[in-house]
Amino acid sequence: MTPGRGRGGAGRRGVGRRGFPVGVGLAFVGNFAGCFALASGQAAPPPWERRLEATLPPPTLFHAPLAIHLPTAATLGPGEWQFEISHRFYPPLSAGPEAFWGLDGPVNIRIGMGWAPGRGLLVTLARSNVGDNWDFQVKKVVWEGHWGSLPLAVAGLGGVALEADGGRRKTLHRENLQGYSQLILNLGLGARGALGLVPSYLWNARVEDEGMEGRGALGIHGRVGLNALLALEGEYLMGSFPGGDLHPLASAGVELETGGHFFKVFLGNSVGLNPGHVLAGSPFPLAFRQLRLGFTITRLLRF
Repeated sequence: MTPGRGRGGAGRRGVGRRGFPVGVGLAFVGNFAGCFALASGQAAPPPWERRLEATLPPPTLFHAPLAIHLPTAATLGPGEWQFEISHRFYPPLSAGPEAFWGLDGPVNIRIGMGWAPGRGLLVTLARSNVGDNWDFQVKKVVWEGHWGSLPLAVAGLGGVALEADGGRRKTLHRENLQGYSQLILNLGLGARGALGLVPSYLWNARVEDEGMEGRGALGIHGRVGLNALLALEGEYLMGSFPGGDLHPLASAGVELETGGHFFKVFLGNSVGLNPGHVLAGSPFPLAFRQLRLGFTITRLLRF
């Protein structure tokens, strides 16, 4: 339809039947509607304006799934794998040059592989040469959010272990089996700090003894980032350790992070690696002369 030639039009562009200018009328109506909307405060938001409240991203507290001996609430991305190798040197640093300050002597080793089948879920299978201990565990993040202004993450971990070198027992004897459960609470402190609390329970804490006694333990650990690559870590594990000849654990060291890969070097009084050994306590008391060197290397794998 040609402008100005509507039904009953006079044939002249922009002029109605009574000669009133249509453009002026539309402008008057538009200005009046705009003034009314501003006065009433009911102006509609523009289409790009956010309609919902902004949500905070999940907190990133500890970067690695494992601190030194204690687990964190961190996992991997869905479908990712992680290879781990850990060493605990048996001679103490106080052995001096005869044992090359702890490096020349027996070594306890753990090798493991973790897989994340989904977000917040991590499955790990590992073996330690201490007692030929095989360990299978599952960790699940159950909540991520904030406690006031502080980021908080909560996870649960459960696992079973088989001490294949059970001495006089057959390999699959029931008293060679262990089970454990851990509640993981991680709290962010400032831009670079994090604190972890890990209440734990170990079933059949002393595989070498008759009976299957369980014990509880409480782990505390922390991390302070120095920059994008380096961080300081420390942890302490206390509990009602069985037998009276086992002691609390303490460790401290440095973490180097490069693109999801971690290299940790630390000193501590423990030579255990798998949770079935760590949660049972250390055979060495917490003293300067009992400090031993250890390291953990993890590598992120994507297939």
